Amino acid sequence: MLADLSPLIAATTEWLTRSYPACGGALAAALGEVQARQAVTAAAWLRYPTPTDAALVHLAGPGGSAALDWITGADASALAEPDDVAWRTWVDEVVASWAACLLTDGELARRAVAAIADGGHTAAAPVEFRRLVSPDADDREAAALLRHPDLLAPVAALHRTALHERLVDPGPALIA
Repeated sequence: MLADLSPLIAATTEWLTRSYPACGGALAAALGEVQARQAVTAAAWLRYPTPTDAALVHLAGPGGSAALDWITGADASALAEPDDVAWRTWVDEVVASWAACLLTDGELARRAVAAIADGGHTAAAPVEFRRLVSPDADDREAAALLRHPDLLAPVAALHRTALHERLVDPGPALIA
């Protein structure tokens, strides 16, 4: 069974970093990409917590970036190159929205990292999310656009309710 979410994580990270680029050169771009990748990874692991969930997204496909591109005002004519279109089919709208929520809300990011800590995705190797949950001044400066709540608001609003339901209001506990 395909449990690897790396194509989805890579494509959604690429979409975020292209839509909200870092300011300040190569180091800033690298710091921004790390933050985006950590947010997307946490969001993807929350969205697809089991190998079966991951396999299903491989079969059905994540949906692509068309709606996200429209919301952010991306120029569709600039996407005419086949190399630029192919990776966009692996962008997951829900994961991008949840990642936007995590990048703009520190408490939500901490809850997400805590929620995935006991999951199967982290069993193989320890994963660090420091730049997502505790960004320093350099991280914040590099990702000024990527972490700007007003700029990410249209994307974050798409699926914020589902993320809140999963992390903040999980519903009543089952009584055994």
